[in-house]
Amino acid sequence: MRSADEFFELVDTRGDIIGCARRSACHCNPLLMHRVVHVIVYNNSNAIYLQKRSMRKDIQPGKWDTSVGGHVQPGEEIAAAARRELYEELGLEPTTPLRHLYQYVWRSPVETELVETFACRSTVEPRPNPDEIEEGRWWTWEQIDAAGALLTPNCREELRRYRAAWK
Repeated sequence: MRSADEFFELVDTRGDIIGCARRSACHCNPLLMHRVVHVIVYNNSNAIYLQKRSMRKDIQPGKWDTSVGGHVQPGEEIAAAARRELYEELGLEPTTPLRHLYQYVWRSPVETELVETFACRSTVEPRPNPDEIEEGRWWTWEQIDAAGALLTPNCREELRRYRAAWK
């Protein structure tokens, strides 16, 4: 788990850095937009790997979420952050190049994120980091569609965008 005292770069909707603030401030003030990366991991059967967020998380604990999600560290390149988070959370090195899909702004009552989403195929079983993730498993689209409130609102939106991007 990261410290509430770590700093995040604040950004505008183009991703230009406009300041910095502590994690604890960003996670309770939706005016402080910060950068995050998501990686959607899929397998040869096109099942999607989802993680169940740790109960120790300050945002959406215990809910199923995107395969990988994490904050971009100050000065870090976006694709490097995605690769780092993929390894930190799931112990995976991508078996195919990370494919950048899209960027969007995610707003909730407690925070605002500028999300950069990537996808990659994995031919090996992820090894979830127990400090970050309660559990993880492969989901079919039918299971995802039936999951409803078991998924974080951001995960539901992310997978809607992902499905549209691959059509």
